[in-house]
Amino acid sequence: PSPETGNPGALTAPRDFNLMFQTSVGAMSDASSVAYLRPETAQGIFTNFKNVVATGRVKVPFGIAQIGKAFRNEITPRNFIFRSREFEQMEIEYFISPDEDAWQAFHEEWIEAAHKWFLSIGLRPELLSRDVHPSNKLAHYARACTDIMFTFPFGTQELSGCAARGNFDLSQHAQASGKSMEYYDEERKEKYVPHVIEPSFGVDRLMLAVLTSAYSEDEVDGEKRSVLRFHPRLAPIKAAVLPLVKNKPELVAKAQAVFERLQRRYHVQYDAAGAIGRRYRRMDEVGTPFCITVDFETLDDDTVTLRDRDTTEQRRVTVAELLEIMEEQIDG
Repeated sequence: PSPETGNPGALTAPRDFNLMFQTSVGAMSDASSVAYLRPETAQGIFTNFKNVVATGRVKVPFGIAQIGKAFRNEITPRNFIFRSREFEQMEIEYFISPDEDAWQAFHEEWIEAAHKWFLSIGLRPELLSRDVHPSNKLAHYARACTDIMFTFPFGTQELSGCAARGNFDLSQHAQASGKSMEYYDEERKEKYVPHVIEPSFGVDRLMLAVLTSAYSEDEVDGEKRSVLRFHPRLAPIKAAVLPLVKNKPELVAKAQAVFERLQRRYHVQYDAAGAIGRRYRRMDEVGTPFCITVDFETLDDDTVTLRDRDTTEQRRVTVAELLEIMEEQIDG
């Protein structure tokens, strides 16, 4: 009977299913050419563990990070880019000593670091939560696992996971390859297979979380507006340079000069089409944090109007101050 309904005959007959995508390498398509697209990025880190130790001159604890494509034959890809069959993954394997009292502190440290990083790129704190896996739900090799959850429009889902994986992966590679994965600890004068803490992130669902956090609607001067409140570090367009009018050559020339100066450091946009208010709204909709208006006063005292996307406040600053203000907000 179905565990959901209790009715016999509601379930289909068991069928084989492979979560990995199978392909063939080379001209021949037979059993010897079968290969699989990687379902995660982590195993490449483990196979290169000894190379990194030998060439990187690293000491435990240390980490190896990787970002790249992964492929999973998902039965139900859904919710825009949240779950797809081809996705971008970021993983860190942080190698630690096998001491029984070591892993808990490192595990909590990485959970905290991930949470702080999410806040630093603009995720709204009220949309973040944690899901600590109970012992009966852990993978057979895991000592602990905590997911950082995010409340999307379609529900609360996993954004990242942080697992204490013990020495399972390195031990399995050593067993299958016949090559030792032991690390010699010079301070302790002993060899051991390091244990690992693994923070893992899906880039695509993280981008969706950023968009969800950034999207907002409010009212400015009695008019509704849609705005993406990206953190300035993540905004694709850092600033827009807007000449007040486009039919005054001296004003256009000054605006172009400001644009070219900022363009050396940041991705900025020049926009001279339409009323100034309409141009502000266009930039709000794509999440541009700063609008810089060049007007007739600029020609007299070399100051411009700097408009903040979130507050819509405007202030006069000198052209010389512009880059310093942007650096503080974007890189500071």
